[in-house]
Amino acid sequence: MRKLTSFRNPVLWAKTLQLVLLAAITTAMLGAGQSRYERLGHELVCSCGCGQILLECNHVSCPSSPVMIRELQAQLASGLGDTAVMNWFAGKYGATVLAAPIRGGFDNAAWIVPIGVFLLATAGTFGVVWIWKRRASALAPAPAQLHPAGFQGPEESELRERIRRETEY
Repeated sequence: MRKLTSFRNPVLWAKTLQLVLLAAITTAMLGAGQSRYERLGHELVCSCGCGQILLECNHVSCPSSPVMIRELQAQLASGLGDTAVMNWFAGKYGATVLAAPIRGGFDNAAWIVPIGVFLLATAGTFGVVWIWKRRASALAPAPAQLHPAGFQGPEESELRERIRRETEY
């Protein structure tokens, strides 16, 4: 009987071919359905002040979106790359027209700073809790100091009896 791991086994080759085809189709389908125009149009914000994505601005008679869409089509027709088109829009309308900051330069801070603040806040919280826990354990008396040899003093038993009486209905 042949092992499944033998290189001459046709089942192994069929399964390997299936995995390769599945990986190729999955990779090809990741970008399916979106043209370059749609991708870049969804990375821009309409400049009319609505805060919506350029291709999804639904204001009736919006003065900005038709103009910006024509400019996007003209920039794409001129053959510029994606980064150049985004830089052109940022240069004309300002950085607020970008739905997400462009990667590179100072704009990396917009990606890194929130993550860094979250990690520092988490570490700080753990540090404060750790310090409080150490301080509380250092200040708490040992159980032997509270009740030596497990016995209660007369004041403690009187106090317990009084508490029991006052909390009864």
